[in-house]
Amino acid sequence: MNQDELLARLNGFEWNDFECKRAQRGVPEDAYKTVSAFANTAGGWLVFGVSERDGELEITGVEEPDKVQNDFLAALRGGQKLNRVIAVEPRKFEIDGKHIFAFHVPESSRADKPVYLKGDPRQSYIRRGAGDEQCTPSELERFLRDAAQDRYDGMALPDIPVDRCFDLETVKWYQVQFARRNPEHLEIADPIGFLLNWNFIVERSGSMLPTRAGVLLFGDGRYVRQILPRPVLDYQRIDTPFDQWSADQRWHDRYVFEENIFQTWQGLVARYMRIAEHPFSLDPATLRRNDDPPDYVAFREAAINLLIHQDYGDHGRKASIRLFADRTIFWNPGDAFATEAELLDPTEKEVRNPTIVKAFRRIGLSDQAGTGIRAIFRNWHDLGRVPPQLKNDKARKEFELVLINRPLVTEAMQRFRQAIGVNLTREQADVLALGLGRSAGERISLTDIRGLGVGTTQQAKQIADFLVHQQLLQPVSETLFEVRDALRQRFARATEQATPQVPPHVTPQVTPQVTPQVLALLRKATGEMARQELMNALGLKDRKHFGDAYLQPALEAGLLEMTIPDKPQSSKQRYRLTEQGRAVLKQDEA
Repeated sequence: MNQDELLARLNGFEWNDFECKRAQRGVPEDAYKTVSAFANTAGGWLVFGVSERDGELEITGVEEPDKVQNDFLAALRGGQKLNRVIAVEPRKFEIDGKHIFAFHVPESSRADKPVYLKGDPRQSYIRRGAGDEQCTPSELERFLRDAAQDRYDGMALPDIPVDRCFDLETVKWYQVQFARRNPEHLEIADPIGFLLNWNFIVERSGSMLPTRAGVLLFGDGRYVRQILPRPVLDYQRIDTPFDQWSADQRWHDRYVFEENIFQTWQGLVARYMRIAEHPFSLDPATLRRNDDPPDYVAFREAAINLLIHQDYGDHGRKASIRLFADRTIFWNPGDAFATEAELLDPTEKEVRNPTIVKAFRRIGLSDQAGTGIRAIFRNWHDLGRVPPQLKNDKARKEFELVLINRPLVTEAMQRFRQAIGVNLTREQADVLALGLGRSAGERISLTDIRGLGVGTTQQAKQIADFLVHQQLLQPVSETLFEVRDALRQRFARATEQATPQVPPHVTPQVTPQVTPQVLALLRKATGEMARQELMNALGLKDRKHFGDAYLQPALEAGLLEMTIPDKPQSSKQRYRLTEQGRAVLKQDEA
């Protein structure tokens, strides 16, 4: 943090990574609660020499700077105030003749949490919003479980009978997948011998015991429920846009999975395939038909991420997948140990359930280590949609991933970019579109830019710096940017002017907004036609190009409509001309 960034933060307000203390002549006792909270959550800046007055932050200065700084740093190293040595990054500023200290408290590693006060684990704190909250007993249990040297999923279960606890059909299914994926390994036909070989069963004092991962992955239902007294997954399909839904509305399809993890996976895929679109395409190398829906990669990786990384020791909260008409929300009990930026790096990360993770990877049900989240972002970007939303809440220890089915670059954005005459690469145009698609005041981070398929933080910074140079973005800090107000206002005016205002009972005329592609689509639309029928009629094979250039613009303009508008992903979906679309065709033929 430099002085300009500090002043910018002081003009805002305290939040989850920024806390100010007066600390004029000494270190306030509650500063150590903030250190505990930052270390247990996601880190943050603790600032001395700033007071709050009437809801605003005011620089008051540290009057005894040497004493305050030395006392604070000595306490962090001494092991008396806190159970861990905390290595902070200090900064010293002098503003208007007043001394200010800023200390960056890093997030502690999994093994070092919880950080607590006075030798009492009950005095552990987490950061929520602008406050430091003492951990509840259940929150403390989650920290201690994650910190254990012996991983929770690898523990042996002495009270579970090894000869009765496994579902043999699931084991046989896995053996077939394993043999197909790993032909170099010697085949072990005996189910118990196979599980023993891969440590799903372990030997202890001459006895064979199932591991927790073994029962969760392959167990018979009643033994799964014995060690996990809550569902593995709550699946809900809600055929309503997210913003139009309320909690008192009933779902359209729901299934609560209480079987083992692999049975849950199979059942989840079966439900997904009922509602997914099935495009027809050929692999150019093998000429084999490929029926995977276009968004299956993202769904697969997100669902597997949910199954392999959740906290199975948390018996009070269950994982959920909610499919809305315009988005899919994956929610997990248990945070990722990595940061959101690190999740986009192609490196192996520390995981909560290493045995479960390896079981999935051995049969190819997940990308190679460290790339699952990257695969989700890459697939969603290839489909031309806005980046997925990640929320890795280290305070509540929960993880949420949202796939929003909305185009990143709209036709209005394309016209606007042409109107302002700026020549941009696809990556630069995507970043600008991301900014224009957000509300005023919403900022773009370098991690957001990387979510658009940009490989490294350095490349993201180069793109942002270019857009700043072109007067399209303005920097908020070294890592945060926002669309310039003048540009945002100009885009809003251009969008309003481009929206056709059709008075009631007046036949609309063909306008420049009806592109040649849309007009060609209208000419081929006879009766009610499926998406693939429309593509065949136009002689098109690229689904993304058809959606972006033909179908979506026609729907947005009100020239074409769905026969099942409340179920946009239905396999029975058909499209037909609207009255306005027929009027456009009539005008074209005149």
